[in-house]
Amino acid sequence: MIKFENVTKKYSASITALDDVSFEIEKGEFVSIVGRSGAGKTTLIRLLLREEKPSSGKIFFNDKDIFTIAEADIPDYRQQIGVVFQDYKLLPSKNVYENIAYAMELIGATNQDIAKDMPKILDLVGLNDRAENFPKELSGGEKQRVAIARALAVHPQVIVADEPTGNLDPYHTKDIIDLLIKINGFGTTIILSTHNKGVIDSLKRRVITLDGGKIIRDDKEGSLIF
Repeated sequence: MIKFENVTKKYSASITALDDVSFEIEKGEFVSIVGRSGAGKTTLIRLLLREEKPSSGKIFFNDKDIFTIAEADIPDYRQQIGVVFQDYKLLPSKNVYENIAYAMELIGATNQDIAKDMPKILDLVGLNDRAENFPKELSGGEKQRVAIARALAVHPQVIVADEPTGNLDPYHTKDIIDLLIKINGFGTTIILSTHNKGVIDSLKRRVITLDGGKIIRDDKEGSLIF
């Protein structure tokens, strides 16, 4: 489904963010990308989203080189990849329902489509009773659930969760990881970027470890080694 083929990203002669990186992720996998700060995780995600271009190498999504996609078609490509951020990126002036609906409106969903899908989305993330609340009225865990719901609302094939538990306590961290596991169980591919050793060790899923822009380990049931 996703394939990085000898991908190198240089920002300057002295700064190499990724160095000849190759790996594949199959449809329906749950893969964690780990590494110290500066290891290349963020660059990898930005390349997958086509926010940056590699210095060399190729990246494929469903067998298509993503850097051959026409500029006009990039929004359609990115719609297939839902992104969940550490800092939520919710719109403070919109309530939970409106934050999720806004993402659906951007892809052309009608009010009727939104009204039909919203109860299922809210139920999946456990926010039925929070639809009318604004972000300032939510806990960190609830905000992250809204962010996940917003990513799910556009029916992506992949969800990239970039340090989604970085601002959460252990209780809410488990809550969010359990939700991602549940979503993965429906067939959505999950790519999790995290520093959290407890999360990685408990998942017992595939772990790709980056160090200095290189893949130093790719374990079927990995753990955090640094």
